[in-house]
Amino acid sequence: MIIVNTHEAKTKLSQLLAEIEQHHTTVRICRHGKPIADIVPIKQKVDHLKMHSELYQGAKINYNPTEPLTEDEWPEEYR
Repeated sequence: MIIVNTHEAKTKLSQLLAEIEQHHTTVRICRHGKPIADIVPIKQKVDHLKMHSELYQGAKINYNPTEPLTEDEWPEEYR
């Protein structure tokens, strides 16, 4: 966490924002030694359902996974 006074926050705002962006750190702004505000990084949402380009190239399904198994496809102990 970076702690700065209001004057320093005003004069170095661009630098502080770059620090937040690069290092995902929090900046606490104080007035007369008392904290008045925090600037925090925004948590980026990750789309886990989005296809990864490198992994998707090799993933090919040559059957319908929702189609029920035939009698021959079931293991012996489950027939």
